[in-house]
Amino acid sequence: MSGRKNAGKASPFLLLLISVGCFFATYNFLTMVGHGRSRDAGPRKILGGVGGVGGGGSDPSKRFHVALTATDALYSQWQSRVMYYWYREMRDRPGSDMGGFTRILHSGKPDGLMDEIPTLVVDPLPEGADRGYIVLNRPWAFVQWLKKSNIKEDYVLMAEPDHIFVRPLPNLAHGDEPAAFPFFYIKPTENEKILRKFFPEENGPVSKIDPIGNSPVIIKKAQLEKIAPTWMNISLKMKEDVETDKAFGWVLEMYAYAVASALHGVHYSLRKDFMIQPPWDAKSDNTFIIHYTYGCDYTLKGELTYGKIGEWRFDKRSYLRSPPPRNLTLPPPGVPESVATLVKMVNEATANIPGWDEER
Repeated sequence: MSGRKNAGKASPFLLLLISVGCFFATYNFLTMVGHGRSRDAGPRKILGGVGGVGGGGSDPSKRFHVALTATDALYSQWQSRVMYYWYREMRDRPGSDMGGFTRILHSGKPDGLMDEIPTLVVDPLPEGADRGYIVLNRPWAFVQWLKKSNIKEDYVLMAEPDHIFVRPLPNLAHGDEPAAFPFFYIKPTENEKILRKFFPEENGPVSKIDPIGNSPVIIKKAQLEKIAPTWMNISLKMKEDVETDKAFGWVLEMYAYAVASALHGVHYSLRKDFMIQPPWDAKSDNTFIIHYTYGCDYTLKGELTYGKIGEWRFDKRSYLRSPPPRNLTLPPPGVPESVATLVKMVNEATANIPGWDEER
């Protein structure tokens, strides 16, 4: 991946000191969180419905800063450009609580988008520390950003390059209760044996761990400042544990964030309407974000051929080394509206971003 040759910029000794410090901070929480505020350990309430509770753009105290973690790989760059385009389109519309924006670039050096997207360069993990799992750089990037940033908003939205805002996003958090999207594949109660290594019994039932990842999440900056070092520490420890690494795989860092939140007594309002993931979610009229993590493959008759390259397809992985061309072919009739909307929004962004075809 891009940025590896610069990985030595953060010394292993510095990382060791940070990790040790995070370990003791986590240890302290193991003995104190159980004495925090009492909370129902049963199933979490899942909310829905676009609009819901949000600032509507009228209350400056509800504004949140959009924080996007990214690398300098072309694959990450073109997604970040599309994402930033739609952030700018939605930011000032009625109903939005979107504030400032920062791309947290964890490749360790500036890239060609510095003048296009507000960016803070942070160090990647030392060479080999991510064990080939580049997502481990995300919690380390947030730890650095939170120490270096001086944002004016009290809240933060943690986002990813493959997010597209389909409508203005209000602040879905409720004061000290942040908002997060519930992922069906994050199942704390089904993984109790493994999670007890990181969430001991004295902290209560594992049902206190919400079925979330770190993104999308809207959370108070003060809460994230406490969670981020623990999140980083647990991510590294999970990756080092063979059983945990094998069980959680590519969602390991998501579990680490959920566990870190629970250790700090932070629980989330679960918002199914936060985002959709085509092709599985067919409609975009009841959501705020399209997350295009899955490939969309169809026959020319509009039949899904997931797992098999279709006669028509849109898959971000088709554009690992170059951005998608302008004016992508729209899907055939019968394909879900969400997929058509996704391609139309990518086309609108690429048509209006100057220098789209330039490799940056």
